[in-house]
Amino acid sequence: MARRRFRSNQRHEPITERSFQEYILSTPAPQTSRTELLRLIRGGEDTFLELKVKLSNAEKISQEIVALANTGGGVIIFGVNDQLRVEGVDDPERVQEELVRICREEIQPPVVPFIDRIALDNGRRIVALDVDTKRRPYRTRDGRFYIRIGSDKREASREELSALLDEARPLGHENIPVPGASLSAIDEAHLWSYLREFEGGAFEEATAIGYPTGEVLERNLLMATTDGQEIVPTIAGLLLFGHDERVADLLGRAAVTATRFSGDSLQAPIVERVKLSGCLLTLHESLVRFIVRYADLRDVRPKASLDNGREESPVPARANYHRGAVLEALVNMLAHRDLALRDLPTRVHIFDHSLEFVNARRSTGFSPIAQKAIRYGLPQRLNPQLAAVLTNPAYGLNLTMHGLPALLRETRNFSGRRAEIVAFNDEFRLRIYGA
Repeated sequence: MARRRFRSNQRHEPITERSFQEYILSTPAPQTSRTELLRLIRGGEDTFLELKVKLSNAEKISQEIVALANTGGGVIIFGVNDQLRVEGVDDPERVQEELVRICREEIQPPVVPFIDRIALDNGRRIVALDVDTKRRPYRTRDGRFYIRIGSDKREASREELSALLDEARPLGHENIPVPGASLSAIDEAHLWSYLREFEGGAFEEATAIGYPTGEVLERNLLMATTDGQEIVPTIAGLLLFGHDERVADLLGRAAVTATRFSGDSLQAPIVERVKLSGCLLTLHESLVRFIVRYADLRDVRPKASLDNGREESPVPARANYHRGAVLEALVNMLAHRDLALRDLPTRVHIFDHSLEFVNARRSTGFSPIAQKAIRYGLPQRLNPQLAAVLTNPAYGLNLTMHGLPALLRETRNFSGRRAEIVAFNDEFRLRIYGA
């Protein structure tokens, strides 16, 4: 495979958005790769190698990248003509920046590119894009899937696309069994109260002889697996229906830290900080209690908030927030945590005039396009099972609002200020302002 022959030194994908950008724009090309590169060029195009004179059409380049990524990876070299003659590119830095943009914005899911700028002995410079294939199938921005056959690309047939999609169904982190867990960690009262809400439809209590918790958890809810001898709950099953103390013991990273600051920034003095743990129902209720200790949750904007005279008081008044928006923000935070990121805790910050919800979410792959899409209600769910149960009325949360678009609309109507959404350094931050 051309890609493997070309790469002569081991690289490691950067773990954050900021380090990713610095890596792409600052990593020098390895000087030892020139001989390998020239050998590839002399061999001509094949399934894993594409040669381009220049980068002139971003749409066609995105199609070539998608085709390589869906076929097994490979290399695109810029600065070589059809006769295999090295002509070079005039501005390799601009080519590199445009390739980074294409890989991030024109391809879904975004491709993490490895780019080398190489100067040859005759002074000409070429650019090599090494395409990885970690998360295929990839598609262009207009939703087209390409594959590569020899030196040509074409759209994938229905059968080929089905094969790619079947391959792309990896085990989600929420479906991983929890080491050391057993059915004794499950709060059966909570689980069966959830199931009874489906009485007359999916669930018939008359058939639930002896309350077969393990069977229901494994076969009906798909939240447990069998290790050969006993049934082990998955991460989603334990977070949703686990005993609070067992969740704290087995999944300590699922705890949430809540902090009240005496001011409007993280540099302000800390009034109180608590670390909350337990199943998701307990976490949600505990976080609501902590927030109402320092702020007021209301369904309607209070008239008193229009009185500017209170600004003269030496003690800041308690901020008012839309109740439904705060409950929805907490649910979004708990449902969409990137559970694979162990070292980034989930946090709630209470300031004098705003609330901030901070969540672990890998920035690489969560492009600016995706950030816009979620504002229109298009989910980017990491934990679909967990999110579906958590937002179901049967789970027990009294939610009056559903979805980020409604949250954004109501918070702006309530406070007159638009909520802020930022994703960087593997964190997703939502800040809503009070009235």
